[in-house]
Amino acid sequence: MSDIKQKPLINRYQTYDFVTRGVIPGAIDASHGTVLYLDDVNVSFDGFKALNNLSLFIDDGELRCLIGPNGAGKTTLMDVITGKTRPDSGSVYFGQTLNLLEMDEPAIAQAGISRKFQKPSVFDNLTVFENLELAMKTDKGVWTTLFAQLNGEQLDNIGRVLETIGLAELYSQQAGVLSHGQKQWLEIGMLLIQEPRVMLVDEPVAGMTHQEIDKTAELLLSLRGKHSVVVVEHDMEFVRSIASKVTVLHEGSVLMEGTMDEVQNDPRVIQVYLGD
Repeated sequence: MSDIKQKPLINRYQTYDFVTRGVIPGAIDASHGTVLYLDDVNVSFDGFKALNNLSLFIDDGELRCLIGPNGAGKTTLMDVITGKTRPDSGSVYFGQTLNLLEMDEPAIAQAGISRKFQKPSVFDNLTVFENLELAMKTDKGVWTTLFAQLNGEQLDNIGRVLETIGLAELYSQQAGVLSHGQKQWLEIGMLLIQEPRVMLVDEPVAGMTHQEIDKTAELLLSLRGKHSVVVVEHDMEFVRSIASKVTVLHEGSVLMEGTMDEVQNDPRVIQVYLGD
């Protein structure tokens, strides 16, 4: 794909139902190869420029790593994508036609953008299986939740996710007794069971053992091509192990993009983030 990205087409009425607040099936058009567009996005908090004319393009199915010093804008960027923060100006599109700035947080999640925060949020008193079941895209009404039986397709989906996250043998284990790394994998599974097109993952290996870090790298690499995965991480060895393309943020803007070797040898990145 050319480095020059074609800007999305504005055709929101064919893709977003403002009455039901839901996305019409098949609405995500990534025919140009790019699934997430941020163009000239600006966010200010009490005079502080958290994002400064930031432009970022994520390709469909790619695994991208975002790095940068504290205060570079990484969290604000994810907040804008998921609808938690509204920018002062700029454009944010999911595919060619879906304007995320016209949608609220639940609608964005329903459209296929999921987010994992740094600290795992699992239900400790439920089993691994029950955590995945609860996270499924189903009717969450009281009676449905209490009495509905999973069908064969749903059971197969849970089984596939359990295998993907490496917790198939622990499906009946309470989540509260899992290791820190296993809880992180379970939460990634809780995102996967929702079949997202884009996954935003914040510092997935913080606090993990070396063995858990290696398994997390394998897990995220296995998702490449099936989902677009954006990983925010400070562990440069881990970033090197998974990323073909790295975006460096600094003072709310994209400082540079490239391979890990290019990033680590760039004088600007060394000065503002990596050091000597």
